[in-house]
Amino acid sequence: MNDYSLTKEEELTMADRIEGVKKLFTSKSARVETNRGDAHYEKLFQSCQTRIEELKTQTPSKNRLDIDDLLEDQGVNRRDFMKWASAVTGMLMLPASFTPLVADAALLMNRAPVIWIELSDCAGNTEAMLRSDGPKIDEILLDIISLEFNETIMAASGHQAEAQLEDAMHTFKDKYLLFVEGAVPMGMNGQFGTIGAEGETMHDHLQRVAKHAAAIVAVGSCATFGGVPAASPNPTGAVGVMDVVKGKPLINIPACPANPANMVGVIIHYILTGQVPELDSLLRPKFAFGYRIHDNCERRAHFDAGEFVEEWGDEGAKNNFCLYKVGCKGPMTFNNCSIVRYNEGVNWPVGVGRGCIGCSEPDFWDKYAYERPMADAHIKAPTGGVEKTVDEFGLGLLTAAGIGIGIHAAASIVAGKKEDGGEA
Repeated sequence: MNDYSLTKEEELTMADRIEGVKKLFTSKSARVETNRGDAHYEKLFQSCQTRIEELKTQTPSKNRLDIDDLLEDQGVNRRDFMKWASAVTGMLMLPASFTPLVADAALLMNRAPVIWIELSDCAGNTEAMLRSDGPKIDEILLDIISLEFNETIMAASGHQAEAQLEDAMHTFKDKYLLFVEGAVPMGMNGQFGTIGAEGETMHDHLQRVAKHAAAIVAVGSCATFGGVPAASPNPTGAVGVMDVVKGKPLINIPACPANPANMVGVIIHYILTGQVPELDSLLRPKFAFGYRIHDNCERRAHFDAGEFVEEWGDEGAKNNFCLYKVGCKGPMTFNNCSIVRYNEGVNWPVGVGRGCIGCSEPDFWDKYAYERPMADAHIKAPTGGVEKTVDEFGLGLLTAAGIGIGIHAAASIVAGKKEDGGEA
């Protein structure tokens, strides 16, 4: 009969992994304080109002379009625009009284020069940005935002593109927002990735452009944590922007691709306050990544009721049951996908029957992107019905043995012994 006992080293390794899973469920990032009190918001309102009035006196760098007329031409009336501003205000976790200021900030987006560079990437975040909604990002990005440089959508190339970048960096020195898309290949002294007419390494290119940025926004899983390029065995030595650039305000907007609503939200927050938003321990804005997908999932009631998709195409799948057993990593992932959604709020991965792969978390490709539950999660449905939350029935669900829905070590040992004719 096979010996299924664990060595001391294996027991310690399993204990460490279980402790890591526990931390996911007790992370401070999961608790977002949405009410800071009247005094805080009164002070913030006055500060934002002063900044908005100052920005109104500034002349846009290149864009002199009447933005109100532009929105009207695109079929966005004032009522629709204020609805959008109200939604953005809520997304930024600000009181409703800030809605007029958020609307003003959106109309002043041409006062924030943006330089956008791409490194080791698939351009998926640029594609997502171009397909944002309300008002359409095509108009926001190309006609309202002062976009000074973006290789994917600009006409210039080669030395002309380099000249345009240098001009933008000089003109808006220490004032521009730098958006970075893509990982930074560090292998072979950066030779896995070169860019521009001079063959500059992506590492050196990033450092040069970041030097005089007011703040840096890393968009997408590749730019934030290395993403797919950094997946094992990571032959190019790809890393995220925060592993390379130091001493600068840096905002991470992970996911594959990043939700354009979160990109626009960061820009509006910066215009409104002149500062980066409140960030979590991974430098993600809490207004977007302070939520755990599991806690806002439309299939959560099925999880609470113990109803799961067992395999693709079964009756559970046809009835939109919980996808945890077929690999959904919603319990381990922090993002607002289930709230904001994609494609003008039409849908999101879980909504179309595909479990979350944790793409807003570090090393997601190696840790989460597979179609089975986390082996060490030991998650089971609560017994108190849908009104109970994960926090209410506590960490006991993580360490409980027995009928957990995940495939874990204890169940494997029992099953193995039974197959060999041993006693469970």
